[in-house]
Amino acid sequence: MKKGKRPGRASLQEVHSLLPRARHRRSRSPGGQCAGAGPGARHGPCAGLAGAACTRPLLAPRVPRSSGLLSWPPCGREAEMADEIAKAQVAQPGGDTIFGKIIRKEIPAKIIFEDDQCLAFHDISPQAPTHFLVIPKKHIAQISAAEDDDENLLGHLMIVGKKCAADLGLKRGYRMVVNEGADGGQSVYHVHLHVLGGRQMNWPPG
Repeated sequence: MKKGKRPGRASLQEVHSLLPRARHRRSRSPGGQCAGAGPGARHGPCAGLAGAACTRPLLAPRVPRSSGLLSWPPCGREAEMADEIAKAQVAQPGGDTIFGKIIRKEIPAKIIFEDDQCLAFHDISPQAPTHFLVIPKKHIAQISAAEDDDENLLGHLMIVGKKCAADLGLKRGYRMVVNEGADGGQSVYHVHLHVLGGRQMNWPPG
């Protein structure tokens, strides 16, 4: 036994020799140089994020998300949005809804405002620091099903949304959104006005 080597332990060189060799494939420009390469250039999933710590495996397979073979799990607001879109694809108009139960006080809600025409309450899954809904007490499944006689009622929803936004301190602005149908992301078939604020909104939405 060689002096200085502990019995039963492999050397670092021996351990490396047992590991499979993996190539770190780099996207190259037509000139053959890695895109964005230069002194201290980074490669892999985190390339371009100067000084940022890589949070994904260096040798992660390069498979397009669209292939369905590999996808990184969404997190935070992205996951909630994906869940809402999935619900919208299976939601159908007709029958009672969760909003009808809130109007009848069969289930609780954090109510902000109520009158004889509408109800405003905080969204149970907020997508902004302030996110509330304004719904008519009259059941209207979706905007496309509204009648001419609903004109004043629908306008009233916006006025109530404006007043509630002011009461909640949204002085820098906010966004009002009404989703329509599956492609519009409507997951509950009872017309509802989303009011979101407290952060900078992105554009275009969706």
